[in-house]
Amino acid sequence: MNISTKPNETKMSQSTDRQNKISKIIRTRRSVYADEFVKQNIPDELLNEILINATYAPTHKMTEPWRFIVLKNHYLNQLGSYLADYYKDFYFEKFAAEEAFEKYNVLKEYPLNSACVIGVVMVRNTKINLPEWEEVAAVSSAVQNMALTCTAHNIGSYWSTSAGAIDYVKQFDLAENEQSLGLMYVGYYPEDLEPSRKKRTPIANKVTYFQ
Repeated sequence: MNISTKPNETKMSQSTDRQNKISKIIRTRRSVYADEFVKQNIPDELLNEILINATYAPTHKMTEPWRFIVLKNHYLNQLGSYLADYYKDFYFEKFAAEEAFEKYNVLKEYPLNSACVIGVVMVRNTKINLPEWEEVAAVSSAVQNMALTCTAHNIGSYWSTSAGAIDYVKQFDLAENEQSLGLMYVGYYPEDLEPSRKKRTPIANKVTYFQ
């Protein structure tokens, strides 16, 4: 048997390529808001891939504490009207009438260019008593998987956890053990969309090694 300690150059190269690709997807993921989308449908196969990848998130004791509600077509109009009415009083209390009307109309049209909007629901397991934070963490990981899959396919996404988003999902007959965690807007964006200029804190400021 010949044993070599010399790295296999082909395998090393392939591994590096994969690592670079994964790192690029993670580091270029960003929130793209629905008013930046251009109207275009996502193929059903790709949407299904996005949702399936969500289910591969870490989940303690395999509780899989998530459920998703996919909204398309006239539900986007319904969502826009709901959000505009939800914040109407707030707008008219805080802004002059003309500005309040403008904000009302912007919000009414806000979801319309989305390919779809996904309601995010946390489903607490009634038989396995896990801390709530673990279940929230699992659902958050599922949403991140969706966001990364979107990024890999040049699709924008944004997870809205506003009060209006939370309450909108509650309309869909959630069970006692279910909790709305908001809405994920998904859609295509223009090719000339400005890249994010947000900077991350250097990792040296965030990690402590004990050796």
